[in-house]
Amino acid sequence: MYAIVETGGKQYRLSPGDEIKVEKLEGEVGQEVVLDRVLFVRTDDDVKIGKPYVKGAAVVGEISTQGRARKILVFKKKRRKGYTNLRGHRQPFTALKITEIRL
Repeated sequence: MYAIVETGGKQYRLSPGDEIKVEKLEGEVGQEVVLDRVLFVRTDDDVKIGKPYVKGAAVVGEISTQGRARKILVFKKKRRKGYTNLRGHRQPFTALKITEIRL
């Protein structure tokens, strides 16, 4: 059984027991999160496709970590002009442990 879920402007294929990092969600570590924007659900004998979302379907997960990703450096330069610009960015994320898929 798996489901395709939309969160943070991205789509993820999830099964019970998976661990994923998504865009930051509100909540504390250990708190339950319900993702209700389910686009597709496949069980052993059935397939449900949403228009755009599957009604009554949800993916339940538990927050395992709230953190920030590694720093990336954004460097701009214009040659022969003496212009350089260096910036760093750390994207916040939420790590989820998927516990169940509800239909």
